[in-house]
Amino acid sequence: MSHSPLLNLPGPSRGLLDEIEGAIADARKFVEGYDPELVVIFSPDHYNGFFYRAMPPFCIGTRATGVGDYGTHAGPLNVPEDLATDCATAVLAAGVDVAVSASMDVDHGTVQPLEKLFGNATAHPVIPIFVNAIAVPLGPLHRCRALGAAVGAFLAGLDKRVLVVGSGGLSHSPPVPTLATAAPAVRERIVDGRPMTAEQRQARQAAVIEAAKSFAEGESELQPLNPVWDHRFLEIVDEGRLSEVDQWSNSFVVYEGGSSAQEIRTWVAAFAALETAGPYQTTVRFYKPAAELIAGFAIRTAVSK
Repeated sequence: MSHSPLLNLPGPSRGLLDEIEGAIADARKFVEGYDPELVVIFSPDHYNGFFYRAMPPFCIGTRATGVGDYGTHAGPLNVPEDLATDCATAVLAAGVDVAVSASMDVDHGTVQPLEKLFGNATAHPVIPIFVNAIAVPLGPLHRCRALGAAVGAFLAGLDKRVLVVGSGGLSHSPPVPTLATAAPAVRERIVDGRPMTAEQRQARQAAVIEAAKSFAEGESELQPLNPVWDHRFLEIVDEGRLSEVDQWSNSFVVYEGGSSAQEIRTWVAAFAALETAGPYQTTVRFYKPAAELIAGFAIRTAVSK
């Protein structure tokens, strides 16, 4: 499922929020019916937990804390430390290089889906897996599929009902800072991880609200959403043709979907994990080109056939 800081901020119309909340409610029913004993979530970060001082392509958290951005949970998550460590060990043994963090900070990209699906972020044991989708350079998409397959193979050996979540938007290009163009103060934050003050967080929220307003009114220089490309990706997911994205270059993803469309990496990893159990069938299918959220917003649920 997609995430957006604007779901927790003023600005989006009531009609749009009702439509998205209705789709999330359908996903929540799906999850409640499954009643998972463990959640594994593949998610990005937006320079709140991972910084250029050391930016791994992937990282498994054996302990994790929500930073509380955009009104999401602030505090520890319920991470089963030994199981998360076993997962990392298995992924490394499968030939996928993954970092490990015993003190992972996670932002709304991880916490918001947990809150939307379960009511709060600590309702279930969760293994958070960071997938870099913002800080260039990025590795090829096929490595995300390999990561998911390795995690899925590990999960298949557990005697547990496991819910796998991929958290990311489809086409979208919000005003996220880049190393090449960031002003000195911003560069210091995204490189060294200097914590934001309350005033700085408030200013960032105001800037996000204003950027979304301008984008929705067609007065923004941000790259437009691309529903055609979004549907192409969703068809690949729905039809279980994940290997096709192996041919997609990083520049192609940015050209078609925008800089933050790289968050499809979390979807690729999640569905690759499910695919290790055999063919799957998607059930809940929702998509909305939501300009008010600066995002192609999508939700899919799926079960093994």
